[in-house]
Amino acid sequence: MNFDAQPEATKKRKKWVWLTTAGVILLILMLVFTFIWSSEPDPVDPDVLIQEYSGEPPVGYVTVETVARVAESLLNKSGGYLSNDIMPPSVFMDNMPSYEFGALVQIRDIVQVLRNDISRSQSQSLEDKALKFAEPAFNIHHKKWMFPRAEREYQKGVDLLRDYRDRLMDPADTETQFYARADNLRSWLYLVSKRLGGLSQRLSASVGRTRMNTDLANDPSAQQSTGQAQFVTVKTPWMEIDDVFWEARGSTWALIQFLKAAEKDFERVLRDKNALTSFRQIIMELEATQETIWSPMIVNGSEFGFLANHSLVMSSYISRANAAIIDLIELLKRG
Repeated sequence: MNFDAQPEATKKRKKWVWLTTAGVILLILMLVFTFIWSSEPDPVDPDVLIQEYSGEPPVGYVTVETVARVAESLLNKSGGYLSNDIMPPSVFMDNMPSYEFGALVQIRDIVQVLRNDISRSQSQSLEDKALKFAEPAFNIHHKKWMFPRAEREYQKGVDLLRDYRDRLMDPADTETQFYARADNLRSWLYLVSKRLGGLSQRLSASVGRTRMNTDLANDPSAQQSTGQAQFVTVKTPWMEIDDVFWEARGSTWALIQFLKAAEKDFERVLRDKNALTSFRQIIMELEATQETIWSPMIVNGSEFGFLANHSLVMSSYISRANAAIIDLIELLKRG
């Protein structure tokens, strides 16, 4: 009888038990961190920003500081910025990175308008020295993890926004301006409308629809690069449905805060156009997109099926807000 074989077998069995136990513990820890890191960041309250400011804040302060704080929220939330992580568990997460990307797109759009419109009195006036570098900083690819690292560039963008904000606060600096005009607000809302329209279409495509090709409608002389069929089937790939949902949720989360901030800085314009109520209604429509999700996963049943379709619900809120924004743009055009 070989007595040496028994201790060797025992050692191997203990080794496998230890490895299995360690693997299970590691898996549990990854699940815990995944749950914690999936927590959505807290929103920025423009009223709090006004209270923090000693005295009456200058026009533009609330909007610029809100954009900076929303960007910081993406960088400093639970788990930090996750989109460019290459290590587990965040490398296996897709919902929160999609959420981050949705918010980031809104940040890019409003910074673009700040640079090209709101900070400039006319089309041929000089652009702000900080904003011209802030825009490209936020346009670094959201998954870039080295050379340059996305977080570092986005933090640089935040710092540049704060530089612009500080100069707005300086009464002696008459060169730095935030022009709260109807045409500037309209320029931003044009971008917002296109973003919401695209998100609504992608969300609605969770169930797949066949639609008429209206790309060249209403213009008999219009042309396009390649021909398309009269009927087009639009359907979001099954593996991307929940990503589109979380992108839309992150996008509307950021947009709500920017709209609330813009309400403060453009209040006189909105009152003059009798548009303040319409503006607030848009915010209310978008706030419905941030309601608590009680389902453990995003469900996308058929339109009138047994299971709910979270994408269609989200799309309905976004579509209503987008329709109101289109009406508001027309209202702002009038003298």
